[in-house]
Amino acid sequence: MTARTSPVRTAAVWVPDWPVLAATTAEEVPAHLPAGVHDGRRVTAVSALARAAGVRRGMRRRQAQECCPELVLLPADLGRDVRLFEPVTVAVEDVVAGTEVARPGLLLLPSDGASRYHGSEEALARHLVETVAEQTGHDAQVGVSDGVGAAVLAARGGRLVPAGTAAAFLAPRGIGELVHVATDEQTATQVAELVDLLGRLGLRTLGDLARLPRADVEARFGRVGGWAHQVAAGEDDRPTALRRTQPDVAVESELDPPVERVEAAAFAARRLAEQLHAQLVERGAGCGRLQITARTEDGHELTRTWRTDAVLGGLSAARMTDRVRWQLEGWLTHAPVGGGEREGAPAVAPLVRLALRAEDVVAVGAEQGRLWGEARGTDLRAHRALLRVQGLLGADAVLSAAVQGGRDLRDQVHLVPWGDAAPPARPTTAPWPGRLPGPAPATVLAEPLEVQLCGSDGRRVQVDARLGMSAEPAVVWWPSGPGDPERETAVTGWAGPWPVVQRWWSTAPSRRVYLQVTLADGRAVLLALHDGVWSVEAHYD
Repeated sequence: MTARTSPVRTAAVWVPDWPVLAATTAEEVPAHLPAGVHDGRRVTAVSALARAAGVRRGMRRRQAQECCPELVLLPADLGRDVRLFEPVTVAVEDVVAGTEVARPGLLLLPSDGASRYHGSEEALARHLVETVAEQTGHDAQVGVSDGVGAAVLAARGGRLVPAGTAAAFLAPRGIGELVHVATDEQTATQVAELVDLLGRLGLRTLGDLARLPRADVEARFGRVGGWAHQVAAGEDDRPTALRRTQPDVAVESELDPPVERVEAAAFAARRLAEQLHAQLVERGAGCGRLQITARTEDGHELTRTWRTDAVLGGLSAARMTDRVRWQLEGWLTHAPVGGGEREGAPAVAPLVRLALRAEDVVAVGAEQGRLWGEARGTDLRAHRALLRVQGLLGADAVLSAAVQGGRDLRDQVHLVPWGDAAPPARPTTAPWPGRLPGPAPATVLAEPLEVQLCGSDGRRVQVDARLGMSAEPAVVWWPSGPGDPERETAVTGWAGPWPVVQRWWSTAPSRRVYLQVTLADGRAVLLALHDGVWSVEAHYD
């Protein structure tokens, strides 16, 4: 019989309302004023004074100001939150050697060794709170429990949960507490959607979720459901990924004479990559991002940041060189697919300086793991294949889709080179009034398919300037093709219409009206009316 391993004891250090605290500190807002942080659409965090006045997360700006007219609303800024949280991280690392930054305002650390060193978990918690207060002036709360999720929720109440009782501690808590365990905005959105669905299914507490068979939960809700079940059962006891912040590592070289050919620039890049890799090896460190900077003879500075891929074991000198060479090809030459300017022709002025900087430097093995599990063999093979294609065809030959701000479906897709950490051209945090409401379709057609949307009288449905519809949608007529006669499908439900008007000030404004339609054959499509013609823009799952 194999012995059951004891659960991992995890400590969580939580600074309440950190986004608001960081914002008010940066803007020097007096402490006696109620304050909140908003992302342009809704309130994302509020202070204790604002909560006492009735302001809650998720409120619109106007609604929050109606509850509390003296409320000070400050814009959300993740960079600011991370930067100002650094002193708290340093203070905690004076007590425990190494921490994991789960998100600004929340730190995780293994408590077994630290509690033995300080005498007990109570002494460790007291020392952490006192050190943070003395060095930063901030009030922190500490929680200790079996498992990361239970530790996070224990910290929110300043609780030390005895070993083996995490499940009992979690059982009476509301299902909405799962949102507090999420570590980033995207994950929090997924978990919030799951929480809403679980609530509609009648699950009110974490204990209700934990009593369900995990295999059934994973089959119904996927990996996020499996993770939620682990948290609810107090079994998400992965070891915390120790992370000690370190300064960036940078190398640079003056190019004399100036370089205008890719081959010569790549030779210089190889030397710099080897120097940077040697410094990282000497420190026993890896990096999360690689920044490439080049200065041209006419004074321009070109900068591009690439994510490093932890699933491939970080960046070797050869991988760094490949990344730099691909980027230099993009800067120094025009090589459009299917012709264009001569390959190798100078695209910018000659380069006079080249620099590489390793950012997000951490000790090797200290990278924070993925929330939904580590990389598998298929991930590794896919990443290697994509990198190989980039090596053969260039960085811009492999593109990945990212979400950016926009109103139209196609405007919200931002294509970037694989591995490129460049921010989207249009921020998603902007309000984008008139944006098409959710849910987002699963498949957007490359070319819209023209159809006819008719009412019960057989006439085409039209929409007037006041969004009045000439008839309720009843039938979608699909176009005929070779050997395929025109056919019809009955409409079983619809929502809309929603107008999307863009560039109204120009001579050629874009005006469309969208309609979500469910069909008798089980499909759901997004229809668009443009210049009196209906077309299928996308399909829903």
